[in-house]
Amino acid sequence: MKKIDLNCDLGESFGSFVMGNDELILPYVTSVNIACGFHAGDPHVMSKTVRLAKEQKVAVGAHPGFQDLQGFGRRSMPLTPDEVYDVILYQIGAMSAFCRAHGTELHHVKPHGALYNMAASDFNLAQAIAKAVKAFNPSLLLFGLSGSELIRAGREAGLSTASEVFADRTYQADGTLTPRSHPGALIHDATVAVQQVLDMVEHGSVKSLTGESVELEVDTICLHGDNEHAILFAQQLHDHLLEKGVHIRQVGSL
Repeated sequence: MKKIDLNCDLGESFGSFVMGNDELILPYVTSVNIACGFHAGDPHVMSKTVRLAKEQKVAVGAHPGFQDLQGFGRRSMPLTPDEVYDVILYQIGAMSAFCRAHGTELHHVKPHGALYNMAASDFNLAQAIAKAVKAFNPSLLLFGLSGSELIRAGREAGLSTASEVFADRTYQADGTLTPRSHPGALIHDATVAVQQVLDMVEHGSVKSLTGESVELEVDTICLHGDNEHAILFAQQLHDHLLEKGVHIRQVGSL
């Protein structure tokens, strides 16, 4: 029986700025990636989101990114591998502190935005991320784009990895995500998003934006909490996977 994890990026509000519907989407996912205060989030939001995830028995992950609130971490920054190692370690430590305070454990690490995409193709940056995760806690899972350099770096570092695919993003022929600045990067139709996921889960492949079939490993499926259709996507995807006999479980659970 196929087992799939559903994850969502949460905790992206900060100060008086509110983003997403965190409490509404939590019942439909099994893992969450919580912003660590660099690209989004703040200490209060981090604490609240960890508490909510614990109440829903959802696995908590750190979602570290570039220090870029204005750009929401989606702008590339020319950090060295050593600098990337430090910012990852710093943010994991902050998230782990809130997990400890709320009596739960940090489950995984998933880089955010531009850092995630850069590490998908740059092995040196991917290796820096994997080394930081391993230095903090080698039992943590590393989430990365399916088939990416980040997955390769994690495995070479001896970490357990989770190959991630996306419900609401389109793909390029090389298996990378279509950049958000390009037309057609985002999927706004819940029916199309659900069908893409079912194809990935059932066939291990996705049709690229230009028509090629791209093979993928699928351990966890990402829904973006800031997507205006996130709740609808989550509900429909959750229900359709169950109808297909897929077990929705946290990565690493029995």
